[in-house]
Amino acid sequence: MKYLIVGLGNIGPEYELTRHNIGFLTLDRLADTKGVSFEIDRLAYHAEFKHKGRTIHMIKPTTYMNLSGKAVKFWMQELKIPIEKVLVIVDDLAIPFAKLRMRAKGSSAGHNGLKNIEELCGGQNYPRLKFGIGDDFSKGAQVNYVLSPFSKTEFEELPFAMDKAIDMIYSFCSIGISQTMTQFND
Repeated sequence: MKYLIVGLGNIGPEYELTRHNIGFLTLDRLADTKGVSFEIDRLAYHAEFKHKGRTIHMIKPTTYMNLSGKAVKFWMQELKIPIEKVLVIVDDLAIPFAKLRMRAKGSSAGHNGLKNIEELCGGQNYPRLKFGIGDDFSKGAQVNYVLSPFSKTEFEELPFAMDKAIDMIYSFCSIGISQTMTQFND
């Protein structure tokens, strides 16, 4: 059985440690724990590993956030992985910092990366793991907030939340989305 785990983010050092890149950061941590590294490939950085008899492919799209669907569609087709075996890790302003919620489907809620995935991959029915980044910004400052680095305190808390996200990824690939949501959602 194969799975595709997609971490959303933007390439480039100026975005590396920003809130919007939590998908990339989480997959980097997962790759480190598995001793694998990402290699540049078509439209994404790609890595893979085995877990409990399953092959888990991870991608970090190089298309920039707003065109993430292009990479997701390519890798789904390339690896012949159906949408229900794809999990997208995405930052979410509506969820408190470091809280995690897995969903089987849902709207993009204005997130351009998710919007593009919806447009190119057949709608809203795909699993996603929402990583709360909070909403500590003033009116009109949303873009600056998501593209700013984590605070020192947040940065210290991140590893714990990323480790929980990794546990949720393993669970998704092992026991499925329904049981994972029951077990892990806050």
